[in-house]
Amino acid sequence: MRALGVVAGLLASLIAVPAAQAQAPQVQQQTAAPAAKPYMGWSSWTLQATNYPGVNPDGPASWLNEKNVLAQADVLAAKFKKAGYDHVNVDAGWLGSFDEYGRPVLDAKKFPRGFKWLGDYVHGKGLKFGSYLAVGLDLKAYNDGKTPIFNAPGCTTKDIVYPDLRKTNGWDMAYKMDFANPCSQKYIDSIAQVLAGWGVDFLKLDGVGPGSFRGGERYDNTTDVKAWNSALKSTGRPIEFLISWALSHRHAEVWKANTNGWRVDTDVECYCDTLVTWNNSVKQRWNDVVQWIDDAGPGHWNNLDSLAVGNGQMDGLTEAERQSYMTLWSISSSPLYIGDDLTKIDDYGYRLLTNNEVIAINQAGVPARPVDQSSDQQVWYARNRDGSYTVALFNLGSTPAKVTADFGRLGIQGNAKVRDVWARKDVGQKSGSITEDLPVHGSKLFTITPRGSVAPGVVQGTAATPNSVSLKWYGKSGVRYDVYAGNKKVATTTDTKATVTGLTPATSYEFTVVQNGARSEPVSYVTPQESVTYEAEKGSPGGGATVYGCACSGGSKVGYIGGSGNITMPTVVAPREGTYLVELAYISADASRTGIVTVNGTSFKLPVAGSNDDDWNTPQKVTVPVYLLKGNNTIRIGNPDDSVFDVDSIRV
Repeated sequence: MRALGVVAGLLASLIAVPAAQAQAPQVQQQTAAPAAKPYMGWSSWTLQATNYPGVNPDGPASWLNEKNVLAQADVLAAKFKKAGYDHVNVDAGWLGSFDEYGRPVLDAKKFPRGFKWLGDYVHGKGLKFGSYLAVGLDLKAYNDGKTPIFNAPGCTTKDIVYPDLRKTNGWDMAYKMDFANPCSQKYIDSIAQVLAGWGVDFLKLDGVGPGSFRGGERYDNTTDVKAWNSALKSTGRPIEFLISWALSHRHAEVWKANTNGWRVDTDVECYCDTLVTWNNSVKQRWNDVVQWIDDAGPGHWNNLDSLAVGNGQMDGLTEAERQSYMTLWSISSSPLYIGDDLTKIDDYGYRLLTNNEVIAINQAGVPARPVDQSSDQQVWYARNRDGSYTVALFNLGSTPAKVTADFGRLGIQGNAKVRDVWARKDVGQKSGSITEDLPVHGSKLFTITPRGSVAPGVVQGTAATPNSVSLKWYGKSGVRYDVYAGNKKVATTTDTKATVTGLTPATSYEFTVVQNGARSEPVSYVTPQESVTYEAEKGSPGGGATVYGCACSGGSKVGYIGGSGNITMPTVVAPREGTYLVELAYISADASRTGIVTVNGTSFKLPVAGSNDDDWNTPQKVTVPVYLLKGNNTIRIGNPDDSVFDVDSIRV
């Protein structure tokens, strides 16, 4: 996303090639598939988005011009290229008009020598050149439907949109294209050829839905994304393709098949007097990336947006926050593209951005995941291809706190070598756990190399019925795993999940998973006597929480939870004391939201994934381990400090 008011002006001044470039430009032949690793570089938008004094002296987003981009490219090549940063991405704001074929033309006042010249300059520095477009047919390119499509005799812009001229993208600033008509693909092909002729190595397509907090047929741009993928490949030039912003995970398979990456969240920029702030919206990434972790891999990566960690005064962050920001991006295998003014990087920022061990973790492409998120003190981990672990400790709370990584839960048995990655020094041999005192929003990053055997890690329950429990764990597929309930082997698999059947209702079971004799930490769950659904609308909404209709179980949900609003669920009855796997049906149609769940007076945090598609009618589900007492239990959901997801039901 780009802030509506700013983007409206920017998109009105986007792109173009002069009429003299009517013939398709010559492009080089494709030599390699893009995005084998997360890309690294610099991008312009963060500076355009800020109100920091002196950055945009001529009004919102006025920073962007040829002179400023050249200055960034020079510094990137001189100081950051050796660390791996090699992309120069010119984001929104370069479009001037459209040529006689509706193809974008540059704003000549901002870029007097054009993008072909700029691309050549960037390439001459040994760097790659990136650019930006918004999804859909720009309103100005339509020209009452009379604009002919290049290399498509008989096709005009009237043929490539719907007759009712429905609008699309995150700002309603383009007509939705109808790809049932082959003229539409021809139009996208013609623009892709222009980009390739300029020497573009990277394209960001913005405002894409479902996502960008838009949903429904008008904002379904899956056909656009497929068309762009085809068009970029047809140029013969390897152009990396990213879509933005806050994409809907419901269409993850489309994004993976047709792009090299997707933004998982809204803009990281605060649109304020600094580049970012912790609360708006750096901290949100720790929740929003989680549902996407398993989708990242070579060729397509989870994009967390730009890095504003290079100059503390401009960034608006403490040093601890800057390190945590860089740490999460790195362990998430997110592209690392700097949003700061590279001519003003401070010493601390330079050390953060060029730590070769941190960058190596990012470039290895093994995304980390949280052990759990029930509190602000979190441990994130990844098992690397060489057998070592990446382990990050985060204190996301507002007061200093201790954070502990339990080796046993990660599957590390016996001694392990521990290296402090940020300090670039070995800590020594450790066993059992590591604990760190962390400042507010602080972090530590370790590489841990086990000396002994490694067991399956972080065993979790994912579902339960009166006669079964489903489990998953962290390990390698294709390895033999034996699952035990107590001392009895109950399943064998080469997957990292299993469903144990034939269990007795209302019974407590302790499960372990064994790999080559190495046994995981045990987990215990109680099977329900019978599966019972408790509808939120039959509970007790309080403080402004309200019942609404939806396509939910029971036909209703409870919304407006958070602040003073809360919902106390109907009394939950358990046949015996223990941990139950409770299925929560909820709706969070924008970003992730966090509830505070209080069970019989004991509270924990529960962040859940958002759908980013404005669909407040269709529930999502998540399984939550909840400790219940025998008999009646009270479960209350709220959050005095933030908005909470709508609640449909819980099923025990």
